Amino acid sequence: MKIKKLQMLLLGLAVLVGGGRANAQDTSWAAKMFEKLEHDFGVVARGADTRYRLKITNKYQPAVHIAEVKTSCGCTAAKPSKDLLASLETAYIEITMDTKKFQQQKDSSVTVIIDQPQYAEVRIPIRAYIRPDVVVTPGGADFGPVARGAAQERKIGVAYAGRGNWKIKDVSSKNPNVATRVVETRRDATNVNYDLYVSLKETAPLGELREQLTLVTDDSSNPYIPVMVTARVEAEYSVSPELVSLGVLSPGERKTVNVVVRGKKPFAIEKIESEKSSGTFEVRLPQGSKLGNTYVLPLTVIAPDEPGTLTEDFTVTIAGSSEPVTFKAYGKIVAGGASATAKSGGAGPATAQKNNP
Repeated sequence: MKIKKLQMLLLGLAVLVGGGRANAQDTSWAAKMFEKLEHDFGVVARGADTRYRLKITNKYQPAVHIAEVKTSCGCTAAKPSKDLLASLETAYIEITMDTKKFQQQKDSSVTVIIDQPQYAEVRIPIRAYIRPDVVVTPGGADFGPVARGAAQERKIGVAYAGRGNWKIKDVSSKNPNVATRVVETRRDATNVNYDLYVSLKETAPLGELREQLTLVTDDSSNPYIPVMVTARVEAEYSVSPELVSLGVLSPGERKTVNVVVRGKKPFAIEKIESEKSSGTFEVRLPQGSKLGNTYVLPLTVIAPDEPGTLTEDFTVTIAGSSEPVTFKAYGKIVAGGASATAKSGGAGPATAQKNNP
């Protein structure tokens, strides 16, 4: 009996040790999803907006779940744009450095903890040198949401303490839609002040703008000071959804979906055009003379007799506007239609690439 107990004890220890080895698996698969495995903000001014978006892409078939994002220092903060990534989906870890409370060299790290499909931790070292002699207020030019075609300007104060002959020689911008100018406002034996004016031009395209300007100074050791510019250029008018799903239809079936058109100010819709509107699509335009900021338009499709894929582009004409407003509708015509698909259980999910961590 004692021999049997000893065998059971040894077996238990073997399982425990083996389990520990199984948990200590290689986590390099997780690191391969990251665009880079470290980030250096370089030399920045006090008060400057220091933000970096670290790209992460799920290269594997199973979904990846980010359980937590931790930082090693109160000088750094980080959060994911989403915590669940389907196969081939991309997200960003937004990393910021606090340049108001901290000065000089700051070294920290961001640790991304993944618990699905397997446990892994990825550590990202973060570095920055925060200059105590240069202060920018506010930390960058943040335009926020901007209507396309609306030029705007922001002012940033640049204060230097050290030598009275310090100068900003130039401002470098790689974006043709961002213009800058600097105006000296103060100079004495130890302090120099400038106002930096940042303009967003009318030509800025739709979408998010993230630009880093560079102040070029006469410092021999650290001549460059980065300044962040952010904006989100939006259309005056928008359609939701831009891609209207009609689903699976039987020949001759009628289906109505709502399309919403929004504007930043009251407007009127003159017409909606499409190539197949006659006999296939019907749209009810808003009635009455009262202008509004939002219109809900019922879009009705009468499915053609021939099976196949149905796609159509629509153009919405806004009174007094030359800005194109478009959306697309798509669906599938199948003999038996949606009811037949429902009985058969529908199509299965598409096969993702077969890489597994």
